[in-house]
Amino acid sequence: MKNTAAYERLLKCFEQVRAKVSFEPRAALVLGSGLGAFADEIKVEAALDYSEIEGFPVSTVEGHKGRFVFGYVGDVPVVIMQGRVHYYEGYSMEDVVLPARLMSMLGAEILFLTNASGGINGDFSAGDFMLVTDHISSFVPNPLIGANIDELGTRFPDMSSVYDKQLRDIISSTAAELGISLKQGVYVQLTGPSFESPAEIKMLRTLGADAVGMSTVCEAIAANHMGMRVCAISCVANLAAGMTDDPLTHAEVQQAADKAAPLFKKLIGASIEKMGK
Repeated sequence: MKNTAAYERLLKCFEQVRAKVSFEPRAALVLGSGLGAFADEIKVEAALDYSEIEGFPVSTVEGHKGRFVFGYVGDVPVVIMQGRVHYYEGYSMEDVVLPARLMSMLGAEILFLTNASGGINGDFSAGDFMLVTDHISSFVPNPLIGANIDELGTRFPDMSSVYDKQLRDIISSTAAELGISLKQGVYVQLTGPSFESPAEIKMLRTLGADAVGMSTVCEAIAANHMGMRVCAISCVANLAAGMTDDPLTHAEVQQAADKAAPLFKKLIGASIEKMGK
C-alpha cells in the first residue's frame, strides 16, 4: 500500500512554491530557536511565508519566524527555514517532516539542521556548540511509520551513518580555523513541550545522550530516507534538569541562543561555503 495522500500533498506544496519561486537550492538550512537572524544576513533572492503555501504547517512558537528564505551563502545557493514546526505543537510527524522533504524536492542535496538543546554531558556549558555525531530517536514516533512513500525512499532505510562524515569533517575544520570551540556528541529528541525531569535526564545520560531537545532527529530520519546528506549542530542553551539547581525556561533558551548567535552565524556561513566546493 502506497502513501499516496502524503505524497500528493507534498507535490501540491512543491508546485505552489515553484509557481512563486524558481530558485533552485543546493543546500537546505533549518534555523532553530534564537538563530533565525542568520537568514537576514545572506544574499537574499526570494522569501516565502509558510502561510502562503496551502497545506503547509505553520510554526506557533515564539522566536520562530515562519518563512523560507532563498539566496546565497557565498556562492552556494541555499534555502533556509526561518522557524520550524514541532511535534509538541500538535502537528503530526508527517507535518513536522514535510518541510525537509519539500526542500529536497526543490533541489537541496544537503540538509544542515540546527537547534537549541539542554546539555546532559557534564563537560558541556551553556553556550557550547555540539556537532551531532549520532542520535537517539526512541522517544518520538518515527516519521516513516505508515505506508511508505516509495517515490521518496526505501521501506527500511539504513541509519548507521545519518550524519555525513565528510560534512562533519568540514564543520570541525571550519570551527578550528575560526577558533570556535566545538563539542561532539549524541543528540536525543523527546516530544516536549515540558522540559525533562532530573530522573529523565539521568536516564538519558545512562543511555549515552550528550544533549536533549525537541526537534531535529525526525527531520534527519526523513532526509536520510530521501538520500540527502545530513549534518547538525546543537547550541547548548542551558544545562538540563538536575545538572544545576536552576529551573528551566524558554526565555533562558532564547537568551543563550541569541548570545551564541554571532559565532554560530560565522560557523554556519563558513561551513556551508566549503560544502559547496
